[in-house]
Amino acid sequence: MASLGSLLAGNIPVLLMMIVGVVLLVVEMYVPGFGAPGISGIALLVLGFVLLKPPLAEGLILFAILAAILCVALSVCLYSASKGRLSKSKLVLNDVAVPASVAENNDLNYFIGREGVTHTALRPAGIGEFDGVKLNVVSDGEFIGKDKPIRVQSVEGNRIVVREMTERG
Repeated sequence: MASLGSLLAGNIPVLLMMIVGVVLLVVEMYVPGFGAPGISGIALLVLGFVLLKPPLAEGLILFAILAAILCVALSVCLYSASKGRLSKSKLVLNDVAVPASVAENNDLNYFIGREGVTHTALRPAGIGEFDGVKLNVVSDGEFIGKDKPIRVQSVEGNRIVVREMTERG
């Protein structure tokens, strides 16, 4: 273990690069998607190992330490998400989130039962026009061609489900 300490002490810039890589991976845990922080963090960690060139035993110990740090960070992130604290984080964009009370009083419920025309083909998603208003709609699973008459069956959050109208209704 003393040789691992001397290996790290002799390579401070590489050690700092690896710490930045770990920090970027932790940031990626809190930001949705697989984006720039995650890719940069992985690249910095791999580059750090390549530049450090540790002997096998010391490299495995260093890898185990980094893996343990990332596992603890992931556990904290998942615990925070399960308790609802992640939504209060400054890293999460709350402007886009829709509260449940708003979803229940959805203005799109106005369109239930309305008849309109497909503006584009629905495969199963596309655009429908109702009383001059163009909306993103989803068919109930089947293909509906362009300029076909449709009726709104249901609204599920922001999802408007339509069905093609036939002569029978």
